[in-house]
Amino acid sequence: MKTENMQILKANKEDLIILNQITFTSKQFWGYSDEQMEEWKEMLMISESYLKENTVNKLVQEEILGYYSYIIFENYVELDNLFIKPEKIGKGLGTFLLQHLFDEITKIGYHKIVLFADPNAERFYKKMGFQVIGSKPTKDNKRFLPIMELNL
Repeated sequence: MKTENMQILKANKEDLIILNQITFTSKQFWGYSDEQMEEWKEMLMISESYLKENTVNKLVQEEILGYYSYIIFENYVELDNLFIKPEKIGKGLGTFLLQHLFDEITKIGYHKIVLFADPNAERFYKKMGFQVIGSKPTKDNKRFLPIMELNL
């Protein structure tokens, strides 16, 4: 998909409904059940307070196609969310968003990114240069999430 005419902009509270819809439909793309999605609902929701406390950037081309968010810690940035509309997955938008993240955080002096990957996205992050450095159990202890890191 051509990325010309696409903009990455700071998300605002008017975007929350769309961002949360993208989160849930993108997550369901990987075959998670309605029951699992309901269990994760609170954890996955982007709230107004989250928006105020963290950086949330949206990808726009006439409409919002995806977004990412990150949390700044002392020595690294945690990529907390990266979601693309399901019909746009596999078209280079995740790569486009990650490159924007890389550029944005290096400009503010950070060179290390950590994330807790959905197992279905692990291959994508490896392709982007991330390495698995461990794993952590999910809150329900039903599965493990790869902990991944990239030094820029």
